[in-house]
Amino acid sequence: MQSPADILKDIWTSTGGEPAALEHMHLTGEEPQIPSSFRVAVAGQTTIAAAGLAAAEIWRLRSGEVQEVSVDMRHAVVECRSERYLRLDDKPPPPAWDAIAGVYRTGDNSFVRCHTNFPHHRDAVCKVLGCTPERDKVQAALLQWKGEDFETAVYAAGGVVALMRSYDEWSALPQARALAQLPLISIEKIGDARPKQWPKGDRPLAGLRVLDLSRVIAGPVAGRTLAGHGADVLLVSGPELPAIPWLTIDTGRGKLTTFIELKSEAGRAQLRQLLKDADIFSQGYRPRALASLGFSPEAAAEINPGIVYVTLSAYGHAGPWDGRRGFDSLVQTTTGFNHAEGKAAGVDGPKELPAQMLDHATGYLMAFGAMMAKARQAREGGSWHVRVSLAQTGRWLWNLGRLESGLNTPDLTGEAVHAAFMEKVSSGFGTLQAVRHSAVLSRTPAHWSRPAMPLGSHSQQWPC
Repeated sequence: MQSPADILKDIWTSTGGEPAALEHMHLTGEEPQIPSSFRVAVAGQTTIAAAGLAAAEIWRLRSGEVQEVSVDMRHAVVECRSERYLRLDDKPPPPAWDAIAGVYRTGDNSFVRCHTNFPHHRDAVCKVLGCTPERDKVQAALLQWKGEDFETAVYAAGGVVALMRSYDEWSALPQARALAQLPLISIEKIGDARPKQWPKGDRPLAGLRVLDLSRVIAGPVAGRTLAGHGADVLLVSGPELPAIPWLTIDTGRGKLTTFIELKSEAGRAQLRQLLKDADIFSQGYRPRALASLGFSPEAAAEINPGIVYVTLSAYGHAGPWDGRRGFDSLVQTTTGFNHAEGKAAGVDGPKELPAQMLDHATGYLMAFGAMMAKARQAREGGSWHVRVSLAQTGRWLWNLGRLESGLNTPDLTGEAVHAAFMEKVSSGFGTLQAVRHSAVLSRTPAHWSRPAMPLGSHSQQWPC
């Protein structure tokens, strides 16, 4: 199996990173760190390291100073479970899942996973099944369905579910074959523009403006990472959009947050105005949703030549599922992880990875891709489109190999985590105990200079 250093080298050089920069990266710790047959700790460490190294490289371009970067594996995997360690006024998080979310057996003896944390997704499941939102009612109804038929019907109704597939079953699908032709991170020039000079500032991303149009984990983690290196990150949400409050708190550190109603022309005009002065536009909307509102990558490049546009999708930008909605837990189920982990554990059914690792790793890859594209823009000019997906990150994680005794690893306790990796900060919600960033830069330490605030707390404008 590849070492963490070699895995990081592949990520770094695949996007044009100079190999010499790797001489200043220090990776510590050994796997496994948490119970899994997959190399989840290495996935967290190397993606966080890639983003940290990109920030250090931007600082070198801006200031001429070279700095050391270090990432400890245990700290990294803790950060990739930051939402479970967050404390608000010393209180732990509430239950993470809706009452009917989770795994069910179907009439053809397969398993399906329902993701119902958003009300409209829960309603879609209940509409298809013709039942009330109660676990026993959902299970009884699903015994009348074949798994794949249910998956198809719920997606058609606007919901999100996943049939559990083995890795071989997933690999035989056209979508898996399409992903196999794509890189882990795609960075493509989509327009001409002059190079933009770096603004003045004392941090790698100081003076850079990031529009963050994302929810849940992956996209918000990307924005939090960019804010941690000094960017002005403005999280744009809608007053009617559902959100998961605990995740909003955890990933909101360092960000401004405003409401814009994108279904109205007035709201779209507000976003266009913000976009004109942005450096990075990061979005995780359902594929083609923003394009229908006038904010495709190409449209954004016309509004603001030189923009770096970052797109997150569930299943990638090619293949028959390129428009399919999805979340980490569903992609794990669909692509073979839950089946494989269950088999390794001797479980009759799905077993989840011990972290939302597809989400977190993809979030750090988004931030990494955004910074690498921004460095190219400053050097070469142009407008750039960065694309990542949960399923492609999953394909990469699978190909890192398996740990034969990984599931026997003791899990990390809350007490050990809180003693080593947490910081106490104020916020618009109360006092937080939250995980510090695990990429340690010797000259420009990452930190969040703005407190997490309730959604919509700020006006629709950039800071002066």
